[in-house]
Amino acid sequence: MTALASGSVHEMAFSVFDHPENKSHEQIVFCEDRTVGLKALIAIHDTTLGPALGGTRMWRYETEAEALTDVLRLSAGMTQKNAVAGLDLGGGKAVIVADARRDKTPALFHAFARFVDRLNGAYITAEDVGVTLADMDLVSNVTDHVTGTSKKGLGDPSPFTAWGVFKGIEAAARHRLGISSIGGLTVAIQGVGHVGGPVARHLAEAGASLIVTDIHDSHLQPVVEATGARAVNPADIHKVEADVFAPCALGGILNAQSIPELKAAVVAGAANNQLLEAGDGERLRRRGILYAPDYVINAGGVISLGDSRYQSDPEAMRNRVAQIQDTLSKIFKRADDEGLSPAVIADRMAEERIASARD
Repeated sequence: MTALASGSVHEMAFSVFDHPENKSHEQIVFCEDRTVGLKALIAIHDTTLGPALGGTRMWRYETEAEALTDVLRLSAGMTQKNAVAGLDLGGGKAVIVADARRDKTPALFHAFARFVDRLNGAYITAEDVGVTLADMDLVSNVTDHVTGTSKKGLGDPSPFTAWGVFKGIEAAARHRLGISSIGGLTVAIQGVGHVGGPVARHLAEAGASLIVTDIHDSHLQPVVEATGARAVNPADIHKVEADVFAPCALGGILNAQSIPELKAAVVAGAANNQLLEAGDGERLRRRGILYAPDYVINAGGVISLGDSRYQSDPEAMRNRVAQIQDTLSKIFKRADDEGLSPAVIADRMAEERIASARD
């Protein structure tokens, strides 16, 4: 296990322990296999509730420091996600520094799997952005510490993530707008890929009008054709008039610059780490915008991977995932009662469950 080999290693080396996103992580693994072009990071944040479960993301990061920041944020988020979802699992994440459209090879995923296997079950991997069920099948050729494969569980978790986000949007709209159905609402969706695309289809089937965007036309056009959505420039999606803004791309979209530009009453979407800074949840609350905490509403995928009770019954798993509505409703009520943002309340609920397990 070696540090990533390029000019920015020294930039990372002095800051790993003091990194602002290092939330008392238990382990950070730097993985490299030059023979196959593998550069990856695995972060295990907390295993109080059980082994760390979290997907592997494949992304062409501009710098290794950016990759480190992402894996630290994502792994800490998985601890919160698994705790609030009621799973007996801790939080971890991996990132492979590569272009998912160009750099995939069986040898690369086999090499990555060997690093996962050396952790002896402390980290369980699965799909995330840029990584598919077929890729996880390659990983499963080398290690048993993987889920979301064609031979284990219910396979690709993204349909369950999308279902949970759809049900969460229903819960948020009901709480903030006082409606019983999302039919007739306008939802602006940022990113219509493996999760955002199915979310769009669920919403359209329920009668919502859609405004969508994506950086890839191959994602965008099928959704427009299937749902009748109106497509807009990616830079404008958060500014459009809509009842709900659904971020379903990468993180950091909710920040000091974008929040004043929002015209939606609800923010509820699939993206991880939507808040750029902790204070952004309070910024949303002060504007009267209801925020569905990202790691609560997008937990459907990890529930499908981590809840062993329903691994042979897709319909029972869909019902289990739909309970995200109940969790969000409790968060929204407690946030109203305590005068705090739902983001703060979700964090407290995660911390309370983990603290209880330590007692």
